[in-house]
Amino acid sequence: MVYLICMTGALFVFVLVQLLVSLWGRDRRRVLARLDSLRTPVPAELESELKAPFSQRVVLPGLQLAGSFLTRLTPGGMQEGIRRKLILAGSPGKLGPNEFLGLQGLAGLAGLGLGIILARLVAGQVPLWGMAGLAGGLLFPHLYLGQTLEGRQKKVRRSLPDVLDLLTISVEAGLGFDAAVLRVTEKLGGVLGEEFSRVLQETKMGKSRREALRDMAARVGVDDVSSFVNAVIQAEQLGVSIGSVLRLQSQAMRVKRRQRAEEAALQAPVKMLFPLIFFIFPGLFVVLLGPAVIQIMETLLGM
Repeated sequence: MVYLICMTGALFVFVLVQLLVSLWGRDRRRVLARLDSLRTPVPAELESELKAPFSQRVVLPGLQLAGSFLTRLTPGGMQEGIRRKLILAGSPGKLGPNEFLGLQGLAGLAGLGLGIILARLVAGQVPLWGMAGLAGGLLFPHLYLGQTLEGRQKKVRRSLPDVLDLLTISVEAGLGFDAAVLRVTEKLGGVLGEEFSRVLQETKMGKSRREALRDMAARVGVDDVSSFVNAVIQAEQLGVSIGSVLRLQSQAMRVKRRQRAEEAALQAPVKMLFPLIFFIFPGLFVVLLGPAVIQIMETLLGM
């Protein structure tokens, strides 16, 4: 009898719990359905814009707005020079001439404000410090762009012999030139890998191989790459084996890289001269002559 009562009670509790759960779930589903009906769909353009990085949504439009005013005050030749440098530097931050001018103007204003603040702190002449800060702010983007350009070209010169070796091996193994370039983009990264990948994309879009290679040489701005491109184009025009041309180019580039390393080694003593004179020698003189000077002073004072 007790067992029957327990089973009946347990069954009643189970049915009650299931009923409450079903009612709560039905109410929850009803609320969610109501919320879904009230939710307005976000347009695809707005959604893609919100997914873009902050720099593209806010920073670049602000630079374009500031640069549109400065473009009117900048000569056309200077704008063309900035555009050329940006291309050679690999378009850092996807900046164009307009955005770069805007960045330069904002950096100038920041330098001006920093100069005024420093003048207030050190009790200096505000106009002088302000002009110095303005000049520094205007020059800083150009210095950064120049350093980026030189660093990119150094990477190209350093990696070009390895790229040519891989191209030579791939072509001599039976691959076509385009397939060998694709192998380079898969195996090697860096600046040349990105440029060769762009060459393949341009050829797929209908541009001839000659034009794509010449555009790559113009974007890189390195003489070794230009000579390599000219050799490949001439081999294609004259019907010469590309494999032999690539091997000759690879050997020549390795000789040039060795010569550059030897030149850098010869320039090292000259570059070390000024740090030795201004930083190492004074400390060395203090260590060597300091005790003797102290003893001489004590002797003279004792007399």
